[in-house]
Amino acid sequence: MLQVENLKVNAILEMDQVKIEANKVTCIIGKSGSGKSTFLRLLNQLTSPDEGNIYFKEQDITELDPIQLRRMITMVPQTPVIFPGTVRDNLLVGQTLSGMDPTTDSQLMQVLNRMFLNKSLDMPADDLSGGEKQRLALARAMLLSAEVFLLDEPSSALDNTTATEVIDAFTAFVKESNKTMVMITHDLQLAERIADATIDMNQYSLSLDRKEYSNE
Repeated sequence: MLQVENLKVNAILEMDQVKIEANKVTCIIGKSGSGKSTFLRLLNQLTSPDEGNIYFKEQDITELDPIQLRRMITMVPQTPVIFPGTVRDNLLVGQTLSGMDPTTDSQLMQVLNRMFLNKSLDMPADDLSGGEKQRLALARAMLLSAEVFLLDEPSSALDNTTATEVIDAFTAFVKESNKTMVMITHDLQLAERIADATIDMNQYSLSLDRKEYSNE
């Protein structure tokens, strides 16, 4: 589904060829500063490489309209984007921008409950805690028609128990919906448990000694 060829971001990373398979969960691991977040941002054109190509369904992403690309490949950053207004407003904003029919309140509550967020739809979103805002962002992503979800440590503000529940629930949603998920995590046990494939950015980082992480 996604393929990287001869990719280089000066002083950050260098990748000859990496493939991300459709309908799979891929975890991105690596030390801090190894280029994990940069790689994720490259996949939906939030940043551009100095060299190389990225293909989505065999088409170079530079040939695609960035807005349309981000509707197909949506990103949930580590620090969630929360808009002014209520929880309901935040859940519906992506659908409004995409021209989708709005979801009913009952369906919105189902998505919130799936993310273990038991809050009123009328609650001001700014009143949520950091971890609750992360869960709101994940719930909002679930309501979109995206094919690929890029998650940048989406549970970093959650305690271990809640993080496990939330990531397991989102992974289950991805699997049953035949979607693709690419997630950055520092939790190697989590990656081993949920991932169909793993990308170790230590091998591609220009800021680390790659000899230390080579498979040779």
